[in-house]
Amino acid sequence: MATNRSGRSKSKVSRKKATRRAGAKATPDAVALLKADHREVEGWFEEFESTRSSRRKQELAGKICKALEVHTQIEEEIFYPAFLEATEDKDMHHEAAVEHDGAKKLIAQIEASSPDDDYYDAKVKVLSEMIKHHVKEEEQRGGMFAEARQSEMDLKVLGEQLQARKDELMEKPGKPRAGRGSPRSLFNGSRKAAAAVTGIR
Repeated sequence: MATNRSGRSKSKVSRKKATRRAGAKATPDAVALLKADHREVEGWFEEFESTRSSRRKQELAGKICKALEVHTQIEEEIFYPAFLEATEDKDMHHEAAVEHDGAKKLIAQIEASSPDDDYYDAKVKVLSEMIKHHVKEEEQRGGMFAEARQSEMDLKVLGEQLQARKDELMEKPGKPRAGRGSPRSLFNGSRKAAAAVTGIR
């Protein structure tokens, strides 16, 4: 049987490639992926509210903060620039970016404290309320996700990009590296990527 330089058979390599292609087909589109993130974090917030264990609270808060950091980063790096490029809806884009900024500040406070802090539960609760509001703005009829679906954005390709970046960030220990600059500079830096997804230049 023919082998490649690493000694693996060509048929095994082909099977792996086919499996990867099959996995890529299963990737949800961008909106479905972002909504799934929302549901996951909502579940953790609910569990946080119902638990009395300080250790479990710290564990859940850590999961929530990490997931939200990754979620906001992939939105700012990939989804928001493509959305702005395709829709030119600056108001909706800018409001979402400002909401992210507020959430990030509270996440940093939660990560710097512990359940021993008298305000710990209150901070997580306020973060939960902020995220609920943000999710409603994105998911409601006439919101960002609905507008994205009506635009020329290629949500399937965008979903693959979001999933790949999410996987990369989730594998890294600690805090995801923040994007450089403001949401505006993120948009400018991602113009080529957004054009590739939307077909608009």
